[in-house]
Formats: sequence, structure tokens, C-alpha cells
Amino acid sequence: MKTPLLDTDTISYFLKGNAAVIRQMNETYQRDAVLNISVITYYEIMNGLLFKNARKQLESFQELAVSCQIIPLDTAIADLAAEIYAELRRNNQMIGHTDVLIGATAIYHNMTIITNNQAHFSRIPNLELDNWM
Repeated sequence: MKTPLLDTDTISYFLKGNAAVIRQMNETYQRDAVLNISVITYYEIMNGLLFKNARKQLESFQELAVSCQIIPLDTAIADLAAEIYAELRRNNQMIGHTDVLIGATAIYHNMTIITNNQAHFSRIPNLELDNWM
């Protein structure tokens, strides 16, 4: 199995106490000693928690982030994301820019995206998906 890259919704399920996601994240951390998220996921989670003023979840997320490798966005990933987005747009299959950037991060680093958002991510060619829900 490829290294997992946790999508924003997976982190949200973790923060809400979803037992299945917590179990899978614990197993992954035990095996790999790290969890992987995109800097885009970090941004989306921080943005949402700050907007909601969800202090308890914000504290939990910041504790979680310490055990995460936060994958930065660089020009190679941005170039790949731009190609993916252009192709999706040509085929009238568009999804949000952040999902394309997270998907491109997974492809570039040969990772499996862990998401419950199969509807959007399945549109990205060559992206391996898994759902811990």
C-alpha cells in the first residue's frame, strides 16, 4: 500500500471523534511513525476551526499537527495541479482548486488520498483513493 495522505474531511472526522478514522490513524501512526497531510489541508482545517471559534478542536488539531508531516506546495505540484484542473475543466468535470492541489500532492508524492469525498477525487486520473469511513 502507498503512503496515505489524509484529506481535510478525514481530519474533520478525527476531530469529531469518529472511531473508525481514529483507529485507522492510530494504526497508520504506529506503523509509519508519522501521518501525512498537505499544507492545503492544514490551511482548510485551521481556517474552518478559527472561523467557528472551535477552541477545543483547534487545540486537538494543533496537537495532531505535531505528529504530521505537512507536505508543502511547490511549483512541481502546482504545475501538475494546473494540468489536472485544465483537463477536468475541458471535460466539464471541475472540482475545487483545493481538492485538485491535494490530489496533485498525492500523485506527485506517490501517495494514496484518504477521503470520504470520493465523488470529487475520483475525477482525478491516476489518483489512488481509500476511505476510512
